[in-house]
Amino acid sequence: MITAKELVEPIEIMAPPCTQSRWDNSGFSVGDPDGAVTAALIALDCTPEVVAEAVEKRCDIIITHHPLIFGQIRSVTRETWLGRTVMDAIRSGITVYSAHTNMDLAVGGVSHLMADRLGLKGCEPLDEEGFGLVGNLSSPVCAEELVNRTKSLFNVEHVRSSRLADIPVTRVAVCGGSGKSLIPNAMAKGAQVYVTADIPYHEFYCEDGFMILDIGHYNSEYNVVHLIKEILCKKFPNFALFISEKNINPIYYY
Repeated sequence: MITAKELVEPIEIMAPPCTQSRWDNSGFSVGDPDGAVTAALIALDCTPEVVAEAVEKRCDIIITHHPLIFGQIRSVTRETWLGRTVMDAIRSGITVYSAHTNMDLAVGGVSHLMADRLGLKGCEPLDEEGFGLVGNLSSPVCAEELVNRTKSLFNVEHVRSSRLADIPVTRVAVCGGSGKSLIPNAMAKGAQVYVTADIPYHEFYCEDGFMILDIGHYNSEYNVVHLIKEILCKKFPNFALFISEKNINPIYYY
């Protein structure tokens, strides 16, 4: 028998909960950490559809990157998607666990996955906490080629970009999720392109020789679900692990 707490131990070895940001809510949000679990569903987010999928696949724990409960909750009712998710999980006896900013900060975590995909070498964090990375490409590329390469690598049909930098690009910064706050850090560390998400309108007015590439929150972080499965498979090779098919990008493009 494996308890929920024992199952997530390999995740917490890589991404200790104590390293999460003060405003975060990683860890167990629903269920009993000491309860036995037999199968896990892994997703970026926990939604009513994901809970229903867990029930269908007979999973008794859902492991996500984004916390289900984030910030203050004034009520739990079926009138909101969050209320329905919490109620359905409790009713179905499903435990919900997340590894958020602690996984963002972990060596090999979210930003490292982005950097590896782009082939960045000699990476260093963008800030003192350890968020984001900046590194070098193996050879210079033009900005348009980097945009097309990034779209392909992250399975993105459309990206939001500032004016293309009219220089050979050799140094690139990355940050999974909302990366607005690290724009000055990326510039200060010599990045010519910053790949991230959730960038507001005015930030796209960039200085010459620097550009921002917004690939979307979902796409910038999605590969972490495969990382979580890989971590758990190494420790529990015979444990039933599923990647959610119902957790899709909530942003649609027309």
